[in-house]
Amino acid sequence: MVNFKPTDEQELVRDTMRSFARDVLRPHAREADERGVVPHEIEERGWELGLVQSAIPEAFGGYGDARSAVTGTLILEELAYGDLSLALHILTPRLFTLPLVALGTPDQQREWLPRFTGAQFTVGTAAFVEPRWDFDPTALATRAEKRGGDWVLSGRKCLVPLARQAEAILVYAATPEGLGAFVVERGATGLTLGEREKNMGIKALETYPLSLTDVRVPAAGRLGGDGAKVEPLLDASRAAAAALAVGVARAALDYSRDYAKERRAFGVAIAQKQAIAFKLANMAIEIDAMRLLAWEAAWRLDTGKDGLRECCLAKSYTSQAALDVTDNAVQILGGHGYIREHPVELWLRDARGFATFDAIAMV
Repeated sequence: MVNFKPTDEQELVRDTMRSFARDVLRPHAREADERGVVPHEIEERGWELGLVQSAIPEAFGGYGDARSAVTGTLILEELAYGDLSLALHILTPRLFTLPLVALGTPDQQREWLPRFTGAQFTVGTAAFVEPRWDFDPTALATRAEKRGGDWVLSGRKCLVPLARQAEAILVYAATPEGLGAFVVERGATGLTLGEREKNMGIKALETYPLSLTDVRVPAAGRLGGDGAKVEPLLDASRAAAAALAVGVARAALDYSRDYAKERRAFGVAIAQKQAIAFKLANMAIEIDAMRLLAWEAAWRLDTGKDGLRECCLAKSYTSQAALDVTDNAVQILGGHGYIREHPVELWLRDARGFATFDAIAMV
């Protein structure tokens, strides 16, 4: 039987992340969105949480904690509740390290993982999404071909977080055998970064397009070696996106509910108006459904079961539900919902992106 009651340890982790989101992320969210810059303090304090180091084995300088996708959903929900852009910024190195922990060869782990256990925020990232109207996560246009013992990558990517600062980028590409992932080091010949993207949401997070023109990667640079199945990594990213969507939606519900209790019209709080009360109730129902889908998807991953169906359903449902909930929050605030004085318009812009957020976080 599925039991989603968090353990004492998970409760402690969730409380820690909730405090960090409330006291550190939320107060900086608006300024970071306006300026398009993540404060260095956020980087440092986020790194101190050990979100990257915790999953790295002790042999490579990490904490060696057992990885749990369910615990990951608890963490990501709380961080996104504080602010999605700031959360994604401090989580970006996990896009590189978690796949290496899960599938990396011993040589790959020895070479790269110790670099992410120091005292300073260190960036690795991943490139998955492609700038095509018909982008299909299961049929990438970026290709990897074997030539003379090396892999040669060609294609284009977009929405690559912190690509300009990254020590290396894990590039996903189609191979003759199926989906593969390749470690491309900073400054590789044929790798070109474009100008920073101007996004509707997640404006504090730096994302970049990149192009690969006959980029050569040694055979040892393919994640896990030949034949490694990287599809489970995509399931972990779908579960992560679902958890992040829950956090954004919950933030919008809490803020609009509190506003509706204080805002008065015709002598009563607007929360007492049936139209508003029903809207808030439906938002709460949606968030509970979103969370259960995210938890079930993560539970499937933790128990070693095939989680493709559950992860796809969770991401699909939460992407739309987060947009609906944040839009309702803007409506509840009326004209105030459309101005920067209140954060609901920020959450609506962020929620709009979940439909296109693939491999932007990982549990």
